[in-house]
Amino acid sequence: MTVALFVPCYIDQFYPHVARAALTLLERLGCRVEVPLDQTCCGQPLANTGFAREARPVMAHFVRVFAPYEYIVAPSGSCVFHVRHHLEADDAGAVRHVQQRTYELCQFLREVLQVERIPARFPHRVAVHDSCHGLRGLGLGRPSERMTPAYSMVRDLLRQVDGLELVEPSRPDECCGFGGTFAVEEEAVSVRMGQDRLDDFLQAGAEVVVSTDMSCLMHLEGLARRERLPLRFLHVAEILAGAD
Repeated sequence: MTVALFVPCYIDQFYPHVARAALTLLERLGCRVEVPLDQTCCGQPLANTGFAREARPVMAHFVRVFAPYEYIVAPSGSCVFHVRHHLEADDAGAVRHVQQRTYELCQFLREVLQVERIPARFPHRVAVHDSCHGLRGLGLGRPSERMTPAYSMVRDLLRQVDGLELVEPSRPDECCGFGGTFAVEEEAVSVRMGQDRLDDFLQAGAEVVVSTDMSCLMHLEGLARRERLPLRFLHVAEILAGAD
């Protein structure tokens, strides 16, 4: 199975080790992974800030780059949500193909590869931060407001990691306060939301906070560093790929 790895902008610029972890994990699970070198942004930042017209050439380029692939996988719930629900280009057929074949990493492992065993060890207490786009947009888990059977693709995968202990905050799917430009336009509210989230993780006894979205973790880690809190922040791909 050939997979194209879509590397979001902020991971490419600030967290390239997360992309390498996703690549390592996919290859370890039997995928042939290609990383298109001419890929750029999916257009989410422009579209989310009201520049839909300016985003169209960016999205059209994204479609051209990834349309030849059977599967496109990204270590980002927010970018995948944008691709699936807001991607626009003149070639409607290519757009539909890219939308239907783009997966968030954990979603791909559970729904396509149907992974039942992760050969990794991580002997730490771990709390999961469910990003808003991943949880409610992509259905990676059940939001707390829905009265349906509980499930979580991320937690199911982490339970396969030897030595890892999952701990749950009291408000398991509360927003971290990042929200892209929300963190800039509503700084005080964003900071307070993030601080509340960190307090909940600490009360749960977490040593490490993981998520499918480095954007959320970037926001939380910045706040934790300022307050010198004893928390580590890792993308789920890093743990599944064998982080120490």
